[in-house]
Amino acid sequence: MKNKNVGFLIVGISIIIGILILIFNLTLNKIAKDSCTMGPTCPMYQTIGTQTWISLSIAVLVLIIGLFLIFSKEEERIIVKKIKEKVEVKRKLVDYSKLDKDEKLIVKIIEEANGAIFQADLVEKSGFSKVKVTRILDKLEGKQIIERKRRGMTNIVLLK
Repeated sequence: MKNKNVGFLIVGISIIIGILILIFNLTLNKIAKDSCTMGPTCPMYQTIGTQTWISLSIAVLVLIIGLFLIFSKEEERIIVKKIKEKVEVKRKLVDYSKLDKDEKLIVKIIEEANGAIFQADLVEKSGFSKVKVTRILDKLEGKQIIERKRRGMTNIVLLK
């Protein structure tokens, strides 16, 4: 879920909790009034007040967290998007005359992806086996056309 949606959910829950606390407080006051013979000096009233303030403080804290999530800026979580922005600035033209047809196909797929693509997506789009794509990428890396960066269990292939 997005932060705003979670924030609205948390704010709603904190409002419901606040209403339940107030209803519970009214009921406890009624019970204390009916059962306590000492009147307003009964220790039950003090205990009810303390419990009410503690529980309302917790509800307000949850409300503040919800409001923070609503008004906070969402972060970019897609790694490839950030890398693509960096790649566009420093990318140079590729000399296709020195490449064989498989290498040309791989480079064109990378260019269509704005200069950055996951290696697994490259295997899927090219139709080549994983081994063949790896060998082609090794050759292209040796020719200083691409570079691979490790991201978890896969690589991101970048045009230089």
